[in-house]
Amino acid sequence: MYILVLGSGAGGGLPQWNCNCPVCRLAWDSDPRVAARTQSSIAVSVDRQNWSLINCSPDLRQQIISNPQLHPRNPAQYGRRDTPIETVVLTNADVDHIAGLLTLREKQGFKLFATATILEVLARNQIFNVLDPDHVDRTMFALNSTIEIAPGLTVETFAVPGKVALFLEGGADTTGDGLEIGRESEDTIGLKLTAAASGKSMFYIPGCAAMTEDLANRIKGAELVLFDGTVWHNDEMITHGVGQKTGHRMGHMSMDGADGSVAAFHDLDITRKVFVHINNTNPVLVEGSRERDLVTAQGWEVAFDGMELTL
Repeated sequence: MYILVLGSGAGGGLPQWNCNCPVCRLAWDSDPRVAARTQSSIAVSVDRQNWSLINCSPDLRQQIISNPQLHPRNPAQYGRRDTPIETVVLTNADVDHIAGLLTLREKQGFKLFATATILEVLARNQIFNVLDPDHVDRTMFALNSTIEIAPGLTVETFAVPGKVALFLEGGADTTGDGLEIGRESEDTIGLKLTAAASGKSMFYIPGCAAMTEDLANRIKGAELVLFDGTVWHNDEMITHGVGQKTGHRMGHMSMDGADGSVAAFHDLDITRKVFVHINNTNPVLVEGSRERDLVTAQGWEVAFDGMELTL
């Protein structure tokens, strides 16, 4: 199985277009310690010829251009309209995971997989009707099911603690209005991807509000996990004066702290751990920083755009 990290950043990428937080400022100033990052997505293949996108970033066009694996193939064989992208799988309905679908509107055939809840979000937003149903097959998968998304590649779906997408909150700024953060539902899911030929599997969990016992047991001993690395400290956006929400309020675990992801993974015996979906405010993005050195010492890797992994 081949995994290509198309975008390793969280919503807005790095630098975020209107942000002067310390990490973004380094990026704006072209500091060599900080690499620019597009918004969260990966591509997976079992043959390097046909690819499945996991989430569909607003930066998809740039990501396709930057990765020759996703370019249209030889016109003599494939014609004037072509893409090696066969399927798209969505893990939630966040803007940074669905807006790229609008780029795939040129009457190009592919299959779209998501839970019923996420598909309903797309159905209620008429702009997504640009995905011509004569060409794009929308397929629902249930939680705790396994489905073949491409020849020789299956996904197993499972709920992880999360929340509804921001634009579905109705403008709520606090949890006092009944918004439930950390619930396990079809709104936020994780995936176990398996290559049939080799039996190799990996987990992709770009959004997670807490590590539950069930989730820990599910991923324990895995060969590869790509996991939510949104914030370092729960209140870092507030501290830097660029937002009023904590990481938890946004539906994400912090890396640091007793309840953070670094501590949660400590005894899970996972061979390779990679942080993805990293917010622009997170100091782990700065090479040589104390935070980067701390996660590296704990066996973590910090994903970057164009990173390739093989199982």
